[in-house]
Amino acid sequence: SSPPFRPLMCLTLVFCVVSVTNAPPPHSTMRPGSPIPVNTDSPGVRKAARLGVYRYNNSSNDLFLFKESQIKKAMVQIVRGLKYMLHVEIKRTVCEKRDHSSLDSCRFQRKKNLQQMLRCYFEVWITPWIHKVHIPVAHCH
Repeated sequence: SSPPFRPLMCLTLVFCVVSVTNAPPPHSTMRPGSPIPVNTDSPGVRKAARLGVYRYNNSSNDLFLFKESQIKKAMVQIVRGLKYMLHVEIKRTVCEKRDHSSLDSCRFQRKKNLQQMLRCYFEVWITPWIHKVHIPVAHCH
């Protein structure tokens, strides 16, 4: 007998997921729709981290913009789009919010008394086919 057909779904060339029609073996931890680790340097993860930072900057009352300095851990879940779960370190930049600078051109603070690093957990839900982004969780401390 031949193995069951498993269509391959590739999203944004970052990773591919096999959709399994039969139940996984009992010892398997992978279930359809469960979060899977993804490379912290992938374009999709970097974009999601930046979206989380925008959300943080919009809600903070800091004079300066923050920017991601390191993505520590990334998971993604396929659920009506891509839901990223990210652990990100963000740092204060030299750019003031009122300047509306592009974060790409903002350097991190060098003045000791102005330097600040925060650890954040972001959940970023991207539904590409309707151009929708939802960020239900953005916790930084």
